[in-house]
Amino acid sequence: MGEYSRSGILAPMRSFGAWLVHLYTASSALFGVWAIVAIFSHEFRLAIYLMILTLVIDSTDGALARATQVSRRIPWFDGRRLDDICDFFTYVIVPACFLIEAELLPHPAWIAAPVLASCYGFSHAEAKTTDHYFRGFPSYWNVVAMYLYLLGVRPEVGLAVLLGFSFAVFVPLRYIYPSQTRFLRPVSCAVLGLWILVFSWVGVRPDPDPLWVRWTLLGPAYYLALSACLNVYRPEETAG
Repeated sequence: MGEYSRSGILAPMRSFGAWLVHLYTASSALFGVWAIVAIFSHEFRLAIYLMILTLVIDSTDGALARATQVSRRIPWFDGRRLDDICDFFTYVIVPACFLIEAELLPHPAWIAAPVLASCYGFSHAEAKTTDHYFRGFPSYWNVVAMYLYLLGVRPEVGLAVLLGFSFAVFVPLRYIYPSQTRFLRPVSCAVLGLWILVFSWVGVRPDPDPLWVRWTLLGPAYYLALSACLNVYRPEETAG
């Protein structure tokens, strides 16, 4: 009787915990709306802070979902779809508004390149591979937009960067999924965590030192370098 009572109490608590994880994921969309308000108020530092916050949420909600077994607790609710909706909004739409309003492009019409490329990328059946990689550039437009702003890049240079990454969405190269790609996963998570901490400190400062901004590029450089290496050498396939 005691075990039955205990399980009867724990089941709703576990379901409630699963709902809290879904709410945590959905909160990134709310912060994204706040970021858009900040963008159109020309409070770009606040917008950067909020974009970083949505990045932190997206980097941690998957681990929480697996820990609480959300798909088992609420099988009829599609957490992956919720995550994709929030990601498209915070990784594509919010930075698109940032790029336009901060005048980081020669003309606002150029924003069509990353937005349309991301529509393709998010809709591809193999956007995330079975061995936990992203297929094509994973639309990290929030990171691109923040760096273009903090580095004071000229619109023509910003356009070249934007077009390059837009093209990369269509190229079927693999990019690591830091929290799930097995190869060097602890190192990748540590690098990502350190990058978020340092970049958060640098990004929201009123007048950040350009040297510090450039140093934080080591985080994205690690990500791109490891992804490039794993397209040549695939340890999972070799081990199999």
